[in-house]
Amino acid sequence: MLEVWQGRVKVSVKTAGDGPPLVYFHAAAGLRWDDFLDGLARHFTVHAPELPGTGDSDPHDIYQVDSLWDLVLIMGDVLDALGLRDVPLVGHSFGAMLAAEVAAHWPERFSRLVLISPIGLWRQERPVTNWMSVPIQDLPRLMFRDLSAPAVQRLLALPQDQEEMQMAQAKLVWALGCSGKFVWPIPDKGLKKRLHRVRVPTLLVWGREDAVVPAEYAQDFAAYIQGARTLVVDGAGHVPQLEKLDQVLPAVLEFLRG
Repeated sequence: MLEVWQGRVKVSVKTAGDGPPLVYFHAAAGLRWDDFLDGLARHFTVHAPELPGTGDSDPHDIYQVDSLWDLVLIMGDVLDALGLRDVPLVGHSFGAMLAAEVAAHWPERFSRLVLISPIGLWRQERPVTNWMSVPIQDLPRLMFRDLSAPAVQRLLALPQDQEEMQMAQAKLVWALGCSGKFVWPIPDKGLKKRLHRVRVPTLLVWGREDAVVPAEYAQDFAAYIQGARTLVVDGAGHVPQLEKLDQVLPAVLEFLRG
């Protein structure tokens, strides 16, 4: 547990793997160590900070974070505390937006950037789906195009114990509320005005059938980040790194190796 933000916030950081360091920012539903992270951890030492107030941290800490800009600076504090510079940064969805913001603020801190299904931009004719308004039982069908993928099944598996299952669902709802604080009602905080500051090699990964952030947004991110590469994955939704793990993981590893 790292104490940052002048001692006002404690951030839980999950670390696993072997190899050079890599930083991972999780999606809005909180950190779940999944098959994609396992794959990264076979080649890197993965450091995955959890959003303040979620995971193992004090739930009340989220009230110390007033804005997205506070959150960006807190992530900078976390990187300082870990002593990480010139490292690859990977983010998914909400975490990809956060990764883009952090990389735009401190482009010199990172060697490479992977953004998977990032939120953060807005097309009026193709708006991002408000996942906050979707009943929790309907979220899997919104997020995934292929619910049968083994990695997806493992992610969605709930504890058999009733009390543990209720706790897991409560943590999910709380994490969505904590992250929603920084993107509600529209997840567009002017990121497009800052993306030009991202000056590291960048890979954009998108599911062609993403029902949360339509794949057209890949073109927008690519237009704002000079030299960005794009991988659009057929048959995948908002979580292509699990739905098509055997396609996405090798592509990400190849990109990270340069």
